[in-house]
Amino acid sequence: MRVLVIEDDAEMAEAIAVGLRRERMTVDVALDGRSGLARAVDNDYDVIVLDRDLPGLHGDTLCEQLVADGIRGRILMLTAAASNDDLVDGLGLGADDYLTKPFDFPVLVARIGALARRAHPAVPPVLRHGDVVVDTARRRAYRGERQVELTPKEFGVLEVLLAAQGRTVSAEELLERVWDEFADPFTNAVKITMSRLRGKLGDPPIIETVAKSGYRI
Repeated sequence: MRVLVIEDDAEMAEAIAVGLRRERMTVDVALDGRSGLARAVDNDYDVIVLDRDLPGLHGDTLCEQLVADGIRGRILMLTAAASNDDLVDGLGLGADDYLTKPFDFPVLVARIGALARRAHPAVPPVLRHGDVVVDTARRRAYRGERQVELTPKEFGVLEVLLAAQGRTVSAEELLERVWDEFADPFTNAVKITMSRLRGKLGDPPIIETVAKSGYRI
């Protein structure tokens, strides 16, 4: 799952990003509205966490622009205002959900997870193939009765492959979906992560390499 956090409070933005990365999410951060818009347009995010009170380009305007541009990512708006009018206004601008500050971090994680599933409505919250199970809500993976301890990147790769339901997924698509905006397109990170993921999943292997195309379950 790839998330963009647009928040002008650098300390809060970093705290959110660190927490979400611990939940095995890939996170990019923008500290103002204009850079947030540029990142949202240039990258494919599942969820955009958008602070309403942004400098330069206000969160309301940014939200409207993202919706007008047809951005696929779901928008979770953050605000210090807690009135019903603010809630109605935020949702009326095209936001998919609304969370007031201060908030409990587990609630933020749950809301992001729910929105990500709506971004991919055909994908169930629990992905299965044989005895391999990925719980996308709790961010856990299992093989049989054994919980498989995966890094965020390994979890993301497995999640994307299972969600593809047998479709071949290219290394480029995996970089786009699982790594952040600073990923080197010429890196062998996907190959290395795939090797480690296969080792952790064990036998019989479930991930097939498709020559010159990518990987599939």
